[in-house]
This record gives sequence, structure tokens and C-alpha cells, in this order.
Amino acid sequence: MPAPGSSGLVETTSGALQGSPEGNAIVFRGVPYAQPPVGELRWRAPEPARLDGVIVADSFGPACLQPVNEDGSPNYGGYAGPVSEDCLTLNIWAPQGATNAPVMVWLFGGGGVVGAGSLPTYHGDAFARDGVMLVSINYRLGGLGGWAHPALTAEKAGGPNANYALMDAIAALRWVKENAARFGGDPDNVTLFGESAGATMTANLVTSPLAEGLFEKAIFQSTGSLPTPGTPLAQAEARGEASAKALGLPDATARQLRALPAERFLSDRAAAFGLRTIIDGVVKPASIMETFEAGQEHDVLLMLGTNSDEGRLVGTQRVADLAEDGAPVFQYFFDYVPKALRERDPNGAPHAGELPFVFDTLGTYQLLPEGPTGEDQRVAALVHSCWVAFAKADPAATTLDCGGKFTWPARSEANDHAVAWLAAESRVVAAETLRSPPNGAEPGRTWRDED
Repeated sequence: MPAPGSSGLVETTSGALQGSPEGNAIVFRGVPYAQPPVGELRWRAPEPARLDGVIVADSFGPACLQPVNEDGSPNYGGYAGPVSEDCLTLNIWAPQGATNAPVMVWLFGGGGVVGAGSLPTYHGDAFARDGVMLVSINYRLGGLGGWAHPALTAEKAGGPNANYALMDAIAALRWVKENAARFGGDPDNVTLFGESAGATMTANLVTSPLAEGLFEKAIFQSTGSLPTPGTPLAQAEARGEASAKALGLPDATARQLRALPAERFLSDRAAAFGLRTIIDGVVKPASIMETFEAGQEHDVLLMLGTNSDEGRLVGTQRVADLAEDGAPVFQYFFDYVPKALRERDPNGAPHAGELPFVFDTLGTYQLLPEGPTGEDQRVAALVHSCWVAFAKADPAATTLDCGGKFTWPARSEANDHAVAWLAAESRVVAAETLRSPPNGAEPGRTWRDED
């Protein structure tokens, strides 16, 4: 099915959308993929969206509830703008005139408590330019996205319970599967990818039975939580009871909990942070690492990696080793710092440093107010081309051609479990040679290998 015409009008399973032609893309902003998770739908699995009339999708939706700065400056997740409990929207950059374009679905990072799919760094113009349909989503954050209480569990005997952010991502993936072809995308070639907390979500979905068949490829960027065991449901419920008690509801009913103003609920510190991985037996029967160790993950084409100064190698290497006996695995080590930031980051690329390179959005990067250098742009073009090559690759591909400039082999015993060292001069190295940071200095502030 071809992409929408120049009018930008698309009939979806939830209603009609009007997009905006922009450069190489037709862009749809703020598209509801589920009903607002408010009132009786708070702490429930998302319900399908129902749209009335034609929705003019020209504005990003509000981010999910999170701390924001009163002065309007970006918070520590890079977001400044409106927030709301009614926030389950996605954004689409569809290549103009495409047919069966690869689809990439982005899960942003931010510790599971801040961030939004609409940040300029995550815009999909470059992906659309290169023939890939990019979808970014908002998902519930903090205790609205990951929380448990016995009163809520009792409502849904047998689950799913507690992992609402993951359920949001599953609902978005289902919407994409049902509607990708209407935008010129290929519903049978979907790559799920995320960074930090978004990468943890991606890994959780690669190991969740409920996500089976919703994507064919996955990318984990800089998660430090692969070895983390997750929180048993009973323990999560006990934490929820403690939060409810602190909020004046020692014997809370589900109705009382949902009647709490969201801002008051999030005023409790434990509730505000929530829990990212709750072992509820349905969404998450086991932890990420336990599932990979048992060989029960979805056998999808996999890319995973870390940045050179974030100390997150141990879990990444372990999962790469375990996954190597299934579909091909591509591992990377991102080791490039823009020229303007080398004094600030002398030991290598910090956490989140790869993002404007992956999306080829250095021109909007807040940390480079003077703009990128020619070398910065050259590295961004290469890295971005690797992600595009992965999205376009056959599910059994054992090499990636990164824009004709770099050949990236999948890991194997024969090539010493090859890793793409992405830098000013990219090269292929053996996995066992990696050190974070490479110069032997103390790891950066986001060190997570023992988590």
C-alpha cells in the first residue's frame, strides 16, 4: 500500500488523520493511539483510541506527567512544555511516496520519569529522507506507568497488572502493525528501539510474551538494567501500600486511588519514581536476564551497545553472548565526542551522547549552540546510516552496509564476537577488548554495571 497522497489524509483503524507534508516526509503529530488513561482507566491496560471526524495532526501532544521547570527551561530529561495524564500519543514521519518502507518505533529514555517522544533530537526527518518511517511515542511515567497495589491487582485476577508503561508500548506497537501500510510502511518490518529507560523497555518487550509478533527487530541503546532482577509483584504491592498510606489511604480501595489527583499521588517520592520492571507473571513472567538465560526471548534481529564513558558493558556483553545462538546480533561501542564538548567529556562519549548521531539531528542539539563541525556531521551521517541499514536489513542479515562507508559484521565465535567501534575512524574490534572508558579513567556519572 502506498504512502498517503500529497493531501496527507489517512484513514486509520481509529479514525481519520490529516498530516502535513514537510520536506521528504508527511508528518503526523500528537496522534492518539489509546484512550486517555484517566479516571477509571488510570492503572489499567490502555483501551483502543476512538477518533471523531478528521483529526488535524499538526501539534505534538503533551508529555506524560513529570517534573518540569517553572522557568520554562528543559528538565533533566530535556523536556519543556505542557504535561498531562492524558498523554498517550504518537508521532509519525512517513516518507513521501513510499511503499513498504521499514518502520522504526522509538522509546525515549529518561529514567522512566521524564522525557517525551517529541524532543527535537528524536525527530524523524532524516529517517524519512532515507526511506524509513519513524514513529515516536509517549508512554506513562513514574508511578502512573509502573506501580502496584493489592486493590488494583484484585480487579484483574490473572493480570496483566502493574507494568502500564510496557502495556502502552504494546498498544502503540499494535496500532503501528494495524496502520503502518496506510502510511506507506511495512507492517512486517518493524524495528523497536530505545535508549536508557527506553532500551530497558525494549529489552522487557523482547522478553514479554504479550509482545510476540509485534516487531521483527530490536535495538538496545545504553541500558544499564539488563542484569537487574525486576521487582516481584508482592514486593511492588507492599511499596504501593506504603505510598497509599503516606497519602492518607491506609486501606485504600481502587476507587479511592483513582480519585487521587495525579499530582498529589506523585507527591509521594516512591510513587513519583514508580517501578520499571515488575514481575507480574503476564507482561513480565521473569526478568530480562533470566529470560535470555533460558533462551525464551523473542528471536528477533538484535542490535545493542553502549557509549564509551558510561560503564554499562557487563550486562550488554552478557546479553549479546546469550543471544548469539539465535538471530544475528550486532553490537556497537559508540566512542565519539563532538569537538566542542571534548573538554567537558575527555574520557569518551557520555550517556545519551549517541542520540543526535543516530537521528542525524546535530543541527538541533542543545549542547552545540554554535553548530556541529564537518567531522561531527560526517560521524552522524555514518552512525545514522548504520541504524537505517539495520531497519532495512533482512531478518537473517549477517552484515550491515553503513552508507557504503563501513561494513559491520554480526557477532560470531569466528570473528571474536565482533563489535563496531563507532568513532571518527570506525573499525571492528573483538568484544573482549572493550573497556569503559577506554583510557582507564573512572567511569562517568552514569556507571551502572553493578545494578
